[in-house]
Amino acid sequence: MKRSRSLVFSLVTAVVVALGAVWVAMPAFAAGVTASFVKTSDWGSGWEGKYTITNGGGATVDGWAVAFDLPAGTTLGSYWDALLTSSGQRHTFTNRSWNGRIAPGASVSFGFLGSGPGAPTNCQLNGTACGGGTSPTTAPPTTAPPTTPPPTTPPPTTPPPTTPPPTTPPPTSPPPNTGLPKHILTGYWHNFDNPAVELRLRDVPAEYDVVAVAFADATATPGAVAFAVDPGLSAALGGYTDADFSADVRALQARGKKVIISVGGETGRVAVNDAASAVAFSNSVHALIQRYGFDGVDIDLENGLNPTYMAQALRSLRAKVGAGLIIAMAPQTIDMQSPDSSYFKLALDIKDILTVVNTQFYNSGAMLGCDRNAAYAQGTVNFIVALACIQLEAGLRPDQVGLGLPAGPGAAGGGIVAPSVVNAALDCLARGTNCGSFRPPRTYPGIRGAMTWSVNWDVTNGNTFARTVAPHLKTLP
Repeated sequence: MKRSRSLVFSLVTAVVVALGAVWVAMPAFAAGVTASFVKTSDWGSGWEGKYTITNGGGATVDGWAVAFDLPAGTTLGSYWDALLTSSGQRHTFTNRSWNGRIAPGASVSFGFLGSGPGAPTNCQLNGTACGGGTSPTTAPPTTAPPTTPPPTTPPPTTPPPTTPPPTTPPPTSPPPNTGLPKHILTGYWHNFDNPAVELRLRDVPAEYDVVAVAFADATATPGAVAFAVDPGLSAALGGYTDADFSADVRALQARGKKVIISVGGETGRVAVNDAASAVAFSNSVHALIQRYGFDGVDIDLENGLNPTYMAQALRSLRAKVGAGLIIAMAPQTIDMQSPDSSYFKLALDIKDILTVVNTQFYNSGAMLGCDRNAAYAQGTVNFIVALACIQLEAGLRPDQVGLGLPAGPGAAGGGIVAPSVVNAALDCLARGTNCGSFRPPRTYPGIRGAMTWSVNWDVTNGNTFARTVAPHLKTLP
C-alpha cells in the first residue's frame, strides 16, 4: 500500500517463479516410518485420497517424499498440504516448508483428488517401500453418489467449454469466527494527508465491511508499533483528535463494520526478526486494540518479513484477544508467487487463525499464474484470476483469498482496472463464468471478496469501486 504523494512505481516485469518443487532423493527412513493411503470418499467417477505419514521410530523425521503410480486412465486433480511433481503416471508428493518435520509418534498427512477408477500403487517413501499398506475406502465404489454432490467433485477428464469447473476441495480447518459476512469488501483509510480526499473515519461509505486503518508505524523498540492521528490529517480536517478517532471506531462498529489496524505500508519499517521483537509486536498491537477498539490487525510489510517470528507474534496476539481477532494480510503480487516465499509461508503457517489475504494485484508488471505456462499482463481478468489461483491451489482456503485492486486513477502506478473487471474475476473464480482466456481448474464459491487501495481514492473517484463491487459480492454463492 502506498502512503506517499509520489505515484511513481517500479514495475516488476515477467517474473518467472516456479511453484513446483524438484525432488532430490533423500536417505531411506529408519524402520517404523510408514505412509498409508485411504480413499476418504468415492463417488464412482472419482475419489478423494489421503496419505498419512507416521513416524513410528525413535528419531525425528526431517523431510519426506511419497511417490506412487496411477494406472492409465486415472488422473490427479487438486491436492493440498504437499508439493507435487509428476512424470507420466508416476507422481511424487513432497513436504511443504511447515510439515516436513515429524516427531517420534507423530504423523502428518496430505490429500488429493483422483479422476477414474484406479488407486495408487508401487508406493515409496523416500525411495523405500511405504510399508503402511492401503486402507479400504470409506465409501465403497458401489455406493451411489449423494443427491447433493460432495464439494470435492473433481474436474472431468475433458471438460466441455460450457461446463463450469468443479468446486474447490474441502478446507482442512474451519474458518475463524470473526463475525464477518461470507463475502466482504475491505478498504484502506488514510491516516495521512495526500492528494486524495481526506475523510474522518466515520465518513467511510457504508459499502465497506472492513476498514483497514493505514498505518501503525515502527517505534525505537524493535517489533513495537504505535498509532496516533496524523497531525497533517488533523489539520486538513479542521481538527481531528485521537478521541474523535476512537469514537468513530465505535460508530463504525455500531453499524456492523469491522475496523483493523494495518501495520507497514510502502515506507513502513516494522521488523519482527527474533523472539523479543515478536513479543514487542504482540504487546504493542494488543495495546492499540485496547486503546482504540480495533477488531484486528493487517500485515502490510512491503520490505520483507520473517515468517517464523511474525507467526509467533500473531499467535501470541490471538491468545490475548481471542478467536474473534481478524488477521488480514496485504502482500504484493510477487510475495505470493510461491508457497516457499516468506509471505506465503506465513499465511500457511497461521492458516488456522488467518482471516484473509488481500494480495495487491497491481504495481507488479507481468506475472506467472497457477498454470505456470505464461506471464499474464496486469490490469486484466486473466491476471487477477490466474494469480489468485496460485493461492487457492497451493493451500489457502477460498474464504482466505481476497482480490486487492486500486480504486481508480491516482491510486496506483499500474494495474488499475474498471470495477466491472473485478466483478468478472470474482465471477470466474466463484462460478466459472465471465472468465477471460484463462480458466481456473475448478470454482471457488467461498472466495472471500475484494479489497481496494483505498477508501479515500475511491471517494475521490466518485465511490465507483465500492458501489460496483459491494452489491456484486452479495450475489456470489
